[in-house]
Amino acid sequence: MSHPHPELGAPPKLPPGGLRITPLGGLGEIGRNMTVFEYGGRLLIVDCGVLFPEEEQPGIDLILPDFTILKDRLDDIEAIVLTHGHEDHIGGVPYLLRLKPDIPLIGSKLTLALIEAKLQEHRIRPYTLEVAEGQREVLGAFDCEFIAVNHSIPDALAVAIRTPAGMVVHTGDFKMDQLPLDNRLTDLHAFARLSEEGIDLLLSDSTNAEVPGFTSHERDISNVMRSVFAGAQRRIIVASFASHVHRIQQVLDAAYEYGRRVAFVGRSMVRNMGIARDLGYLRVPPGLVVDVKTLDDLPDHEVVLVCTGSQGEPMAALSRMANRDHQIRIVQGDTVILASSLIPGNENAVYRVINGLTRWGANVVHKGNAKVHVSGHASAGELLYFYNICKPKNLMPVHGEWRHLRANAELGAMTGVPKDRIVIAEDGVVVDLVDGKAKIVGKVQAGYVYVDGLSVGDVTEGALKDRRILGEEGIVSVFVVVDSTTGKIVGGPHIQARGSGIEDGAFDAVLPKVEDALNKSAQDGVVEPHQLQQLIRRTIGKWVSDTYRRRPMILPVVVEV
Repeated sequence: MSHPHPELGAPPKLPPGGLRITPLGGLGEIGRNMTVFEYGGRLLIVDCGVLFPEEEQPGIDLILPDFTILKDRLDDIEAIVLTHGHEDHIGGVPYLLRLKPDIPLIGSKLTLALIEAKLQEHRIRPYTLEVAEGQREVLGAFDCEFIAVNHSIPDALAVAIRTPAGMVVHTGDFKMDQLPLDNRLTDLHAFARLSEEGIDLLLSDSTNAEVPGFTSHERDISNVMRSVFAGAQRRIIVASFASHVHRIQQVLDAAYEYGRRVAFVGRSMVRNMGIARDLGYLRVPPGLVVDVKTLDDLPDHEVVLVCTGSQGEPMAALSRMANRDHQIRIVQGDTVILASSLIPGNENAVYRVINGLTRWGANVVHKGNAKVHVSGHASAGELLYFYNICKPKNLMPVHGEWRHLRANAELGAMTGVPKDRIVIAEDGVVVDLVDGKAKIVGKVQAGYVYVDGLSVGDVTEGALKDRRILGEEGIVSVFVVVDSTTGKIVGGPHIQARGSGIEDGAFDAVLPKVEDALNKSAQDGVVEPHQLQQLIRRTIGKWVSDTYRRRPMILPVVVEV
């Protein structure tokens, strides 16, 4: 198995007749999925998603792929193919289209409806082409065939990309649920047909590669959901991803059966479920869904609320309910169902929300104590089955952290894919398919791009480090006025601390040290403000460290008169 190493340099020029594959997100992480294909100087992009921030990224709203390698080649992009409508596959599209709004978007009916609603908020009117399973579209140098796959959102597609360099199949996110709610199976017949033609490179979903056996059926949740509804005495609050149409359908079915009304809470949930209902993907009996404002007129045992926040996101509805910062107040006897997976890295945030809800008297039902979630990704048994059908000549695991990618590579090797034809890459690692063999040839820039409010890419790792220090250790500000000629102290020093846990009065002990240091520097002829600031920072920093074993951010201000 070939794998990247830190010494990789810039990739060479793509050989004539070769196909280049550059993942800009989704490899080594869960989210931010984006892959760029290049043939004959033309580019095809598959997916453009976002990654959601973790606790060590304070103040960040979203994390985007790095578009640096595309900025000078926007006119070379044939289209963006979207495999399905989850945020980790479509959330970055508005930010790429800001650079060139007329890049065509290719996807299924529901996927395009979801991204069009999102783009409307960004005031972008895209050019779109709706496709369905079984359809083929020639996009410049790329002949694309779309294949139905089953996932946790309707209308998901895999894509087979034919080029003179060979055929590449990108699975997108998929599983092999044999009893899907919408009766839309993963089209194994189509994959077998492609296998007969010859799949030169398979990019396969790795998310559940470590999980043995087969992923449970979505229908398995129905009985558990009914039992929770049957036992609930007061309101039921369900938290799910705003795009998980199948899960919401089961909630609606249970609510209808037990005589409850449903209200959607949160802008994204209201928007997405409205789209799914209007397009016929969500079956809603008449009178079942009501406006959240009418709930006060209903008794608690007739109410179901469906909201976002299953990942503990601080600004989502469920987190705000747990923190008593939402118009909907959790009371003793409410039932809360977390009907989504636990994304790696979100554990602490989710359990903090669960504890907050439990504190107010809610009965919290989650994956840890009831089967209220099944995965949308193929487990190891399904992947083995899939590889034996596809028989790829080369394999490149995608969509997963390092452990998932390696586990998926091992599965491929077990089914007979030669180890020297299994490519384990990571974001930015460039893979060329030349003469029927895939190999790593270099690396390009593919770091995190942070969205903070209206700012995109302005927040650096250094700024995040400063935020973490401020959040964990606080800040100490020092104000000193000095003579611009002599460097002698004219006023101050004045010291204030915020969030450091140190009382302002405690700094009286260090004032003589600061004064001595400044007086000595004045005698040595040092009058430059930046040097004086560094001197103050070192003096106070050493004293705080020695006295309190803390490292707050120290912000000295030197004013010359």
